[in-house]
Amino acid sequence: MKKLVTLFALTFFLVAFTPVGNTPTKDKNTAKALLDKVVVKAKSYKNMVIDFKYAINNSAENINQENKGKVMLQGNKYVLFFMGVTKLFDGKKIYTIVPEDEEITVSNNDENDANAMSPNKIFTFFKKGFKYSMDIKQSVAGKTIQYVKLTPSSVTDKRKEILIGIDTKTNHIYNLIEVGKNGTRTTLTVTSFKFNQKLGKNQFTFVKAKYPNYYINKAD
Repeated sequence: MKKLVTLFALTFFLVAFTPVGNTPTKDKNTAKALLDKVVVKAKSYKNMVIDFKYAINNSAENINQENKGKVMLQGNKYVLFFMGVTKLFDGKKIYTIVPEDEEITVSNNDENDANAMSPNKIFTFFKKGFKYSMDIKQSVAGKTIQYVKLTPSSVTDKRKEILIGIDTKTNHIYNLIEVGKNGTRTTLTVTSFKFNQKLGKNQFTFVKAKYPNYYINKAD
């Protein structure tokens, strides 16, 4: 769960980029223009419903796992379904619902906490701390995917690089690939992207009555 949230760090609003490193200015400007298009497009939607596939691989550690999930976003609110756990943010509180344990953890959202990653930051996590440049372009299932490479500015960052795959026709993010310095490769691929959907009135509201036997743990 934590790793997924780190990738989602996959969101959709106002990104400011500052040229850094030794990447040619033209290359940086091209990458910036493409990322700006992604942000503007996503910002134009009332809401988004995204199905995704999440894979983590490390051959040296014999790790090869794959899971599916779904996230719904509207403004700064979201509901994330992943590995049997539901994480709901109503704009003020975060509710982590674990049916297996019949437990709900309620916590505050701290926008100033850099480590408090969430699904509604998938398009803004690269705002600070990265050098960026254009990478390869590939044809995937009839789509033209242009990758932008992000390289952490800090030498202490455990990530070697992050690749953002962008569908050049729709300006939607197709996938995110995080490569760790330890050889771990984490990939989040969007399998379905819908927008301006008719969502339930209480879609982003925690309704306690739905969980009558659950233990509620207030973390903050």
